[in-house]
This record gives sequence, structure tokens and C-alpha cells, in this order.
Amino acid sequence: MSLKLSKYFFLIVLIFQSNLVAGEPPASKAVGIFVSAGVGPRLPLGQFSNSTDLGYGFNIEASYTDSDYLPFFVFARLGYEQFPGSQDFYQSSDYSNYSTTIVPASLGIRYYFAPLVENVVMLMPIVEGSLSYTYFKVLNEFKADAGRSNYKEDLWKFGGTVGAGFSMFILEIMANYTYYESNQYLSFNLNVRLPLYVSL
Repeated sequence: MSLKLSKYFFLIVLIFQSNLVAGEPPASKAVGIFVSAGVGPRLPLGQFSNSTDLGYGFNIEASYTDSDYLPFFVFARLGYEQFPGSQDFYQSSDYSNYSTTIVPASLGIRYYFAPLVENVVMLMPIVEGSLSYTYFKVLNEFKADAGRSNYKEDLWKFGGTVGAGFSMFILEIMANYTYYESNQYLSFNLNVRLPLYVSL
């Protein structure tokens, strides 16, 4: 096993054995920086679901931790999410095409619990929360006989996300609830996480 890979797995072990050095600080601080990418479906809720259908999204993320903060990680995330209009909405309105594009930029904190399973794979429950400043692009196109002009809306909104899931650290399954005024949705992601830099 390469030295780099050994450091990576040693950092994972540190998450759950950091209490061994809680009484006395280590000679040198362990630091880890990780990158991840995720993809999955997006389910609109509430008022948002009246006009939109099941969407999709993906994101990229950089996260950081060190031996002072384990098992907490801080992260920065950039996403892209697309929601098409629903067929029921088209049939009951003057719209021929309606879509919402969401580009969130988020900062948040993630917490890793002790693993539920360790003998085959390390399966860890995780929770996270983040705040977002987000760009919305809404496309409004109408039927030819509606007598209305097509237009686009460009909006910026603040919002927040809470989520929970399970991690094998390299692979994660997450479910998140996201809130913006007039736009709430659930997201389900499969994430792949890799070490960018590890120092022990």
C-alpha cells in the first residue's frame, strides 16, 4: 500500500479514535483536505411542486478537517440543479415551457458519527448543515394563442440546507432538505470523495 494511501486511511481512523489523544495534544497536527462530486434527483415540495416536476442536480465540494476539529468537517460546495415544468401545469395554464435552474454556492459543517459497521466496510452516519447564496434562472414561455410575451427571470436568494446520510468515506449516500422562499425541495445524492491533501 502506498504511503499516500496509508496516510488517507490513517486519517479516517483518527476520526473515531481522536479521544485517545484528547488529554494531550499531538506533536504535530493532522490535516486533511478532500474533494467530492455528487449527482442525483431533486424532488420539489410545496408551492414549488405545483409548477415543476422531478429534477436533477450535481455538485462539487471541497472539505477540510484537522485533528483539533475531528469528527467535524467544514466544506464549500457549488451546485447545479434543473427543474422542468410539470405536464399538469402546462395543461392548466398558458405555459408551453417553464423551467427553473438553480446554482447554489454553500458553506457548511458536516459531522461523522461513530461507525455502525466496521468489519466489512466502515459505514458511518453523517449529518450536515449549510447556508447558501444562490442564483435562480426561471424560463417562462407561453402558448402561441396566450397573447403573452416570453421572458426570463434572474434572481438571487439566500437559503439553507440540512441533510443526513451514510458514508463509507469514499462513497456517500445523502438526503437533503433545501429551503428558499417559494422554492423547497428534497435532494438525494450519491457522492464520491477523494483526498486532495493529507498531512500527519
